[in-house]
Order: sequence, then C-alpha cells, then structure tokens
Amino acid sequence: MLKKSLTIAAGSALMLLAIAETSLAVTFQVIADNLDSPRGLTFGPDGALYVTEAGRGGTGPCIPAPGGGTDVVCYGATGAITRIQNNTVQRITTGLPSIALPFEPLNITIDATGIHDLQFDSSGKAYAIFGLGSSPEQRDQVLNISEFGQLVALDNLNSQVSLTPLADLAEYEALFNPDDIGSGFFNPYNNGIDSNPYAFLIQGDTAYIVDAAGNDFFAAKLDGSELNLLSILPERTVIDPLTGNTIALQSVPTSVTIGPDGAFYIAEFTGFPYPENQARIFRIDSNNQVEIYAEGFTQIIDLAFDAQGGLYVLEFASKSLFSEFSLGDLIYIDPNGNRTSILSDVLNTPTALEIAPNGDIYISNQGYVPGQGQVLRVSVNEAPSTPESTPLWGLLSIGILGSISQLLPLKKKKRNLKYLDIIILK
Repeated sequence: MLKKSLTIAAGSALMLLAIAETSLAVTFQVIADNLDSPRGLTFGPDGALYVTEAGRGGTGPCIPAPGGGTDVVCYGATGAITRIQNNTVQRITTGLPSIALPFEPLNITIDATGIHDLQFDSSGKAYAIFGLGSSPEQRDQVLNISEFGQLVALDNLNSQVSLTPLADLAEYEALFNPDDIGSGFFNPYNNGIDSNPYAFLIQGDTAYIVDAAGNDFFAAKLDGSELNLLSILPERTVIDPLTGNTIALQSVPTSVTIGPDGAFYIAEFTGFPYPENQARIFRIDSNNQVEIYAEGFTQIIDLAFDAQGGLYVLEFASKSLFSEFSLGDLIYIDPNGNRTSILSDVLNTPTALEIAPNGDIYISNQGYVPGQGQVLRVSVNEAPSTPESTPLWGLLSIGILGSISQLLPLKKKKRNLKYLDIIILK
C-alpha cells in the first residue's frame, strides 16, 4: 500500500464548486492503494480512518452467483480491515470471510462480497456487517460460514479477531421475504430469497442497517436481542429495454445516514435496467414513514451530510450501466437544495465516502478488482490534482476483457452480453 499524491494543471478532470459566488478548486490525493475490494469507511474513536476490504474470495467452496447462469462465487478467508493513521496505512485485521467471482481470462477474481461496513459504538466497541448476495441455505449448507448476511460484534481489531453474530438479516429474509409484496407488474425473478446487508450506522444501543438485496431497512439491538423491520423500500415500474414489458424496478438501498433533522436518509441504487436519473434519496421519519427527499440521480452508492447541513451524494455510475460503462460522480446538495458536481470523470467504481471533522472527504475507489482499490482524500479550495489512471478500465477500452455482462447490484439480474461479468451488490 502506497501513499501517492498526483497534481496536474486544471483541465477536464477538475470540477469547480460554486458556493456564495466563490469558485473552489478540488484536490485529490491517493492516501492508500493496493486494497482488496474496499467498501465502507469510518473514523474510529482513535481518530484513525478504517477501511473494510471485502477481499478476493478464494478456491472454495463455491455457491451460484446471483442472476442465474453457470457463474459461481467462491470462498476464501481474504477479507480485511485497514487502518489509516498519521500517514501510515496498516492492514490490522485479516482472514475475514470473503466470496468472489473468478474471472478466468485474467486469472483474477472480481466483485468480492464480505465485510461491507464497520462502525463503533459510544464506548469504542467495533461492529460490522457482512454481505451475502444469496440465501441462508447456501450460506449454511455449502459455505458453512455463519457471518455472511449478519451484523456481528468484533472483540478487537487485530489478526486474532473474534466475530460474534448478533442479527441474521439473511435468515429474516428467508423467513419473511418482506419485499415480495406483489406489485402487480411482471417480475421475472419473483423477489426470491436474497439478502445482502451493505451499510449501517449506530445510534445509542441500536444498529440501523440497509439490505441492498432485500430492499429493506432494519433496526438491530447491539446485544443481539432484537431485529426489527422498519421499512420496505418501494418498487416502481419501468419498461424492460430487452422485451418492452412493464416490469418491477427494485429499489436496492445502499447507504443510510442521519440528517440534521434527526431523520434517516437512505440512498437508492435501483435495480435492472438501472435507468438514468431515476435513483432517489429517501427520508424516513420517527414513525418510519418513507418520503422522497431528492431524486434525479443515477446509481447512488453512499451519502454523507456535512457540518453545514449540505449533503454529498456519491454515484457509483453517472449513466445507466445497462448500455455502457460509466465513471462515478460526487454531487453536493447545498442547504438551499442547489446541486453541483464536485468530482467526475476520475471516480472508477467508487464504493463509499466519509467526511472528516475538518471537512475533507474520503472516498473508496476502484472497489471491484482486488489489489486495485484506493482511498482518496478530497479537499476543496486548493490546487487541482487527480488520482492515478485506472488499469482495469484501460484494459476495457482496448478490448482485452471482451464483453461485460451483469454489471450491477440488484436482487436478481438479467443478462446483457455487452458487458463483463462483474456482479456488484447482488
């Protein structure tokens, strides 16, 4: 893992943020790289930045990959937690559960699922969620790794970490399948049993968790005593570009944060066919009533409010991934509702953002090919710079990787043979 800083003259990669008629340049610095599928970012009680690494899977056992077909994802104890503190990058916890999709043409794995997010309670104790992208039956009978699809407590953050399962979201999905509510529109996948916890936060003695595959929002007590469904994120209808049929568009929630008003705000990615400008941000009040706070985004992967009450919105992609590959975008909604693109054309499969007390923004970048992951530090009102070039999509641009199919998170997927088999959130 290297610390790098690259500075270039202002050009197409530099975006200007206009606030109070002042143009603010953006500075980017790569503060960590060579990460294995970075996902969540959080500051610990020691002031360090912690990065969850979903890993690179392994040699097996293997279970069917989401979306049908013959693809499989295979297990390996390759997940990790990395700490960034005082200009030092250290992988402090290793050997965590991970599954990933083998990509034989390049002899690599892609799209790992494992530890997705890490948070600390008020006493400094650490908790994490592990994704799954499948059913608890596959987890229990084939993988035989109980942590997938669960909220867990970590007894420490070192190589001897012990994981204690607290809340089994995957089992809840199997028992109740909350989002299978029958929209009345054709859904070729019937909202089957599929759970993929992706992000959470802690407030008091409770963890609040979004399940990207289950399309729902939960509260779980940190002592493991309760798991309660709070909200189901609503489906909509959309025209299937392959068939022309009206189908159900799944929500795919990917982030939860608390706003200045104390309400929960949840990001929406949207499922197949990943329509442009159709992703929304939901506000959920104390009565668990869901309303739309903002809309018109594309494939949102994370949210964070700043100290002024403005909201940063991180898009995994700024165009529909059904028809073409797209870089991500960082968008700022100021307290008056005005939107500005802060950072575009330099984010490649970004997966999370976090705001430091001094206002710097941290972004997990290049999240889906193990070994290529980065953490970027983004500052405003300084000299412009840009992160290093992207090796994977450079290969794509000259056709080495061939076709891409299944590029996105949804509970169940349709094939689009124009694309490489990268399954993102499942």
